[in-house]
Amino acid sequence: MPRRSWILLALLVLPRGARAIELPVVAETLPNGLRVLLHEDHSTPVISSYVFYRSGSRNERRSQTGIAHLFEHMMFNGGKKFGPGKFDDLIEGNGGSTNGYTTRDYTAYLNNFPKEALPVVLDLESDRMANLALTRQNLEQERGIVMEERRLRIDDQVSGVMNEALYLHAFVESPYRWNTIGFMADIRRITLDEARAYFETYYAPNNATLVLAGDLEPGGAMALVRRYFRSIRRRPPPAPVEASEPPQDGERRVVVRKNAELPAVLIGWHNARASDAERPVLDVIEHLLGAGDSSRLHEDLVRTHEVATGVEANNDWGIDPDLFWIYAQARPRKTAADLEKRIGVVLGRLATDPVPEAELRKAKNLLRAELVRNLKTVSGKANQLGFFETVLGDYRAMFGLEDVWEKVGADDVRRVAAAYLQPARRTVVILEPVASGHPVKDEPPRAGGVS
Repeated sequence: MPRRSWILLALLVLPRGARAIELPVVAETLPNGLRVLLHEDHSTPVISSYVFYRSGSRNERRSQTGIAHLFEHMMFNGGKKFGPGKFDDLIEGNGGSTNGYTTRDYTAYLNNFPKEALPVVLDLESDRMANLALTRQNLEQERGIVMEERRLRIDDQVSGVMNEALYLHAFVESPYRWNTIGFMADIRRITLDEARAYFETYYAPNNATLVLAGDLEPGGAMALVRRYFRSIRRRPPPAPVEASEPPQDGERRVVVRKNAELPAVLIGWHNARASDAERPVLDVIEHLLGAGDSSRLHEDLVRTHEVATGVEANNDWGIDPDLFWIYAQARPRKTAADLEKRIGVVLGRLATDPVPEAELRKAKNLLRAELVRNLKTVSGKANQLGFFETVLGDYRAMFGLEDVWEKVGADDVRRVAAAYLQPARRTVVILEPVASGHPVKDEPPRAGGVS
């Protein structure tokens, strides 16, 4: 019999004394291994569906990079029951929308639609999970699209070049090393046999989580899920990912020369796994350093010393240790060295001087506010439930976020900043502008995957 749990947990994401948010979840694992999460929300007559496959770029191997993202495109080519072009047509014809995105840890497929279309959507999703159309024509069509995406998002964009350079130099063994889009040479060489083998390995019900959130009745929705998905066969689980990374024992530096108006720096440090105890401390540090105009980096680099036009900090969550990074763009007549110097001063103070309680309180409040915004829509709720189930291994980890952030104290910030954000553990990417007659888009790197 399927395992079922009816769970109603309070998520305290607002300041103390405020009303808590209640998020009911019905969870079940089908006999074929498909994990199903249902969230009932009748605020609007719509439903959001997400299917998370544990198939990201960390599941790739050298010489086959980019295949996870290629499959995100391939999955819209139809299956056995619904042929080419039918997926988008049926979703949109029923008043809905569809999309997908790929990260280092997973690939997610999402649909937003009126509640009446739930059977249609589940029929479509089960068809492509069981019987994706993998043909040479489809492969070549999507290969061309992905190669063009590679040119636009990486090769011809300053932020893409800098981000790729950072990860290629910060990592030497981990599959987090390569960009989710993959290397151009690898995208060109992926064969149809490799694509079929990849699908058989990773696009199995026992390697996926289906999330439905919105105007649904859990009993009826679960019955529909069983109807459309229970006959899909379980497959052997993928081999474990070898993601070990040797300790970084010295600073690494790389210079990127691209057409741009101003110098910039991108500095990364190896961080903790999303499930590690020190990750919440790094979340707080991220917001102390880079969240808003009153953050430490903005106050120092932009306002006080006027060496930067903008600065960002980001603590990327991953199944394996990812990167904590800082990006800054120089003002006219300022240099990358000026940016590095001020960033070093700010980090040095964070590692030695206690953070005032009021500043800690502000960082924690900002974290709560972001969590609330992520749960504002049924699509946001479905996405977060699937993310936590996939990356942290249990959707209920989301319900403890406020508690772990609340426990972070000034001593924790000082200790973790000193341990993680030290010069010997950093990788520095310097942007040196070069003259060109054709401007290249210049913007800060972005966390997350590609769509």
